[in-house]
Amino acid sequence: MSKGAVVADERLDAAWVRSWCEQADTALAELMQSFRSRHGFAPGRNTVVLATEEGHKATEQLVELTPIPSDLTTMYWVIDEASMPDVDSGYFIHSASTVAGHFRQYGAVQIDGEEPAVVFAGDGGGHLFALAGSGQVWRSTSASWFDQFDLAAAGLQEFFEGLTRRIGSQLRTPDGH
Repeated sequence: MSKGAVVADERLDAAWVRSWCEQADTALAELMQSFRSRHGFAPGRNTVVLATEEGHKATEQLVELTPIPSDLTTMYWVIDEASMPDVDSGYFIHSASTVAGHFRQYGAVQIDGEEPAVVFAGDGGGHLFALAGSGQVWRSTSASWFDQFDLAAAGLQEFFEGLTRRIGSQLRTPDGH
C-alpha cells in the first residue's frame, strides 16, 4: 500500500486479540501438520506466545521508556511474541523487551505526516513493521530503520487479519504458496 490518511476506526480490543491467538494457533497447527509433505523438510517453530507476568513487566518498562500507541500496550497484554518463520517468508512479532532494546538502540521510526512510530515486528526479508500513534501499521521498504515506510494496515487488527489470511492461503494451495 502507499502512504495515505487511513486511520484505524477503533482501538484494539484485548478479547479480540485473545480470539485471534486461538484462531492463529489452530491454523498454524494445521499448517504444520502438512508442512513436511508440502515442502520436503520440517517446519520451524511457528507459535504465538501468550503474555506472562514477565511480559507484562516488560510492557510496563517499555511504556516508561517511550510513549507507545495504546494498541501496542493492549497487544502486549495478551501476546508476548509470535514467531511464524514458515508463513510466507516469515513474520515475527517482537517481545516488549526486544522492542525496548531496539528503541534504545535505534529510537522511533520517523514517517512523514505521522507521529514517531515504534517498530514491533519484522518479516523474514528483514522488513520492519512499525505502529504509529494514529494506530496505523507501516512497513519498511527495505531492511532498514531509516528508509521509507509505506502504509501496511489501518491498524493492528487489520495487520493480524492479514496474517490469518496468509496462513489460510498456504493451507489452500498444494505447494503452500
